Amino acid sequence: MSDPAPRVTGTKPPSPSATAADGIPAPGVIGIGLAAVLTFALAQGSWQWFATFIGVTLLAVLLAFQRRAEWTPNVRSPYMRGLVAYSLVVGLCVAVALAPLLQRRAWLFPMPGTRADCALAGRYQALQVEAALGNLAAGDGAALAFVQQDQARKAVAECLAATTTQWLPVYGLGVAVLVGACAWFRDRARARSVPGRGPTDARGSRREG
Repeated sequence: MSDPAPRVTGTKPPSPSATAADGIPAPGVIGIGLAAVLTFALAQGSWQWFATFIGVTLLAVLLAFQRRAEWTPNVRSPYMRGLVAYSLVVGLCVAVALAPLLQRRAWLFPMPGTRADCALAGRYQALQVEAALGNLAAGDGAALAFVQQDQARKAVAECLAATTTQWLPVYGLGVAVLVGACAWFRDRARARSVPGRGPTDARGSRREG
């Protein structure tokens, strides 16, 4: 006679939390993306080095805690949606981190015409200060020269920052494409290296046999 008791198999069904995690974007990616967007929105004037610290910190948190879904070739799969979000947020964080360096280093971001125009804007600001405070030159010429240099420096920095901000999406998108491609190939190689894993069909589900 056969035993009427149900048999216990060695495999466990996937937990609801793991299934849900594969179907929705990771909350960490959303939060880090919002933090980077707020950094862009609240930035005023010249890009300061604190933005580099913010970008590097957000990038470190993202790389430390982000986990992508199982690799599948289907472009509409949860894996691909998560990969796109992950790549774009990485590109955004890198753009925020590089913004002060792009503004200040011509070898990284040449923009020769813009840098020359910004220098002219600084000279014009110095002339405006001289016209406004020219009657004070006889009293304290050193103070007038200091104010001229300070205002000219701020005008040049704001001009360069505005142009840098316009080009940051290009840098961020380039980083996102590079990161997405590298992550996709790495995840594919990792998935194919697992023993016993069969090929997947067009919808991303496994085929037996």
